[in-house]
Amino acid sequence: MSKEFEIVREFEVDATPEEVWEAITHGTGAYLWPMEAPEPKVGGTAAFGSTVTAYDAPHHLVIRSDDVGIPIQSLNQLEHVIEARDGGRRAWVRYVHSGIFTDDWDNQYDGASRHTDFYLHTLREYLTHFAPRPVTFAQLDGPEASTAPGALTEVERALGLAEDAAEGARVTVRGPKEFDAVLDYRNPYFIGLRTDDALIRVFGRNHWGAPVGISVHDFAADADAEANESAWRTWLDAVYSQAS
Repeated sequence: MSKEFEIVREFEVDATPEEVWEAITHGTGAYLWPMEAPEPKVGGTAAFGSTVTAYDAPHHLVIRSDDVGIPIQSLNQLEHVIEARDGGRRAWVRYVHSGIFTDDWDNQYDGASRHTDFYLHTLREYLTHFAPRPVTFAQLDGPEASTAPGALTEVERALGLAEDAAEGARVTVRGPKEFDAVLDYRNPYFIGLRTDDALIRVFGRNHWGAPVGISVHDFAADADAEANESAWRTWLDAVYSQAS
């Protein structure tokens, strides 16, 4: 049965309103995934066939789609309100994701709400540590075995993350190759790793019946999206091959 939803988050970040605006309009690959920038006008087009219904740079952006193109959702709207703080050196952001889920409401809302927290955290990580460096983006999903209930735990073990490693800890990670990182996000649903040149995000979508996913936001000058995708896919496939 169709039912409306609304997910609201507010936060401050060490970035100017202009830097936040640039990230949410032209730099989405740095924290989310690359998307078509919205046309800078009310009525303009935006990603996935959506429409700009409010545009006041760098303070207010609303993008709406009345034809989402998936069977579980019939309306989707994203709103950003951005205000200056500390003489413009910082920004306060209000983010509202709303719409209508047409099926499996509780599961869809839970997934959307938890993903929102992770994506907005990644936005703050980008703005604080990497902006305005350009990004090379790669993403992949795990095999069918990664949909199992304990699939994210298998990734944690393969990465070499101790059970008591908390957010903010410096860790040595056993990925496609060994590297040092800050464990910038960790809960039962997601893992965030930050290196000097990249944000590596692990999505425990097995909690919602989908495969575990990985995205790599690489800010190195010589970053190679295909090499990143291939290396992490090979590694992730091996994790579940060994687990089975």
